Amino acid sequence: MGSVYVEELNTVVCPAERLEPALLEQWMRKYYFHCDFDIGSSGVEDYAMGELREILDIDVAEIDALVFHDSETLGGRGLRRSLADRWTGGDVDQVMATHGSSEANYLIMNALLKPGDEVVVLDPCYQQLYAIAQAIGCRLKSWAMPFRQGFSPDFDELRRLITPETKMVVVNFPHNPTGASLNPEQLQQLIKEVRRVGAYLVWDGAFTEMTFDAPPLPLPNASYERAISMGTLSKSYGLPGLRVGWCLAAPEVLEKCIHLRDYLTLHLSPLVELMAEKAVRHADRLVERRRQQAMRNRDRLGLWMEEHQEWIEWVPPAGGVSSFPRLKKVVDVEAFCHRLAQERKVLLVPGVCFGHPQHVRLGYGGSPQALEEGLQRLAAHLKKAASKTT
Repeated sequence: MGSVYVEELNTVVCPAERLEPALLEQWMRKYYFHCDFDIGSSGVEDYAMGELREILDIDVAEIDALVFHDSETLGGRGLRRSLADRWTGGDVDQVMATHGSSEANYLIMNALLKPGDEVVVLDPCYQQLYAIAQAIGCRLKSWAMPFRQGFSPDFDELRRLITPETKMVVVNFPHNPTGASLNPEQLQQLIKEVRRVGAYLVWDGAFTEMTFDAPPLPLPNASYERAISMGTLSKSYGLPGLRVGWCLAAPEVLEKCIHLRDYLTLHLSPLVELMAEKAVRHADRLVERRRQQAMRNRDRLGLWMEEHQEWIEWVPPAGGVSSFPRLKKVVDVEAFCHRLAQERKVLLVPGVCFGHPQHVRLGYGGSPQALEEGLQRLAAHLKKAASKTT
C-alpha cells in the first residue's frame, strides 16, 4: 500500500517492503542460541528469577495478588511513576513505557518523520536507529566516529552536517558498538548545535548507567525541550527477556506515539510491568553488580588485547559492555566469524552488521568464565587464520 500519511498527526508509517534486512538480528538469530560462549552481545549477564526476587525483595504474595487486567497505553501507573522518579524529576507526563527501546525507536521515527526529512546519525550505528528513517524516505547524513580518532566524533563536522533542513539528530552514548562516550561539555555542545536549527535530538540511553571512567551523563531532556530519550532493561539491567523500555519526551510527542501504538502493541503485560517497576525502583542494586563485573571483564579484555596485538587492535571502551576492535590479518571478517561460531561455538558479531567490515563487535558483559573461554578460542582462531595467509 506504500506510506500512509495521517495529516492531522503528521505521521508516516514506513512500508515494510522498504525496510532493509536487519543484519545484526539475522546474525543473532543464526548463532545466539547455538553458541556456547557469547562474546558478541552488547548486554550484561542476565539475571535469573531467583536472583531477581532476592535482590529486589519481591514477595511471592505480590505476584499471586496480580490480576491480569489490560494495562494503560502509556504504561501502568506504578511503572511510569518509577521511571519518572528516576529520570524526569517525577514528571509522569513525559514517560511512556514500551516493548523495549526498539518499540520506542519505531514509534518516534514514524510519529515525527516524513519522506524527505534530513536526519543526522552516527557512523557506526545500530542499524535500527537509522533504517526506519531510511525506509520512511528520509535523507540520511552520517556523523563519523573514525577508529583512528579513537571513535571520537568531530564536532566541527557536526556543525557542517546540521542545516536548517535537519529534522532529527540520532545518537547513542555510551555508544554501541564502540563503547565511546562524550564528556559533559561535549554533550552541551551537541545540544547547542541541535537547538540552533530546532531539530529533535533522539538520545538512545541504553547504556547511560554503565560507565567506568566518569559519572553517567545526564539525559539531554532537562536541557533541551525537543530532546527525546530512550532506555531499556535489556542492556545494563540484565533483563532482556522482560522486553521493557521507555520513551521520555514532551507530552505532545508521546501523544503522536499513542496514535501508532493503538494499531500495534496497545500496552504491556501487567506481570512484566510489576517486575519492571521493581527493577527500576532498585536499579542501583541491579546495575552496580553488573557494572563491577563489567569493569573486571574490561580489564581482562585489555590484557588479552595487549597479548594479541599482532592480530587485533582496539580502542578501550568508556562505557557500555561492547568494543569494536579491528582484525589486522583477516581478509574476510564475516567468513571468519561464521567459522568461529560453527567450529568453536563462539559468538562474535562481524562489523558488516554495522557497516564496518574489518571490525567485530566484541562484548564483555557476560560471565568472566564465558569471556575467558571465548577469548582463548578466539585467539586460537586468529592464529589459525593468520597462518593460512602466510
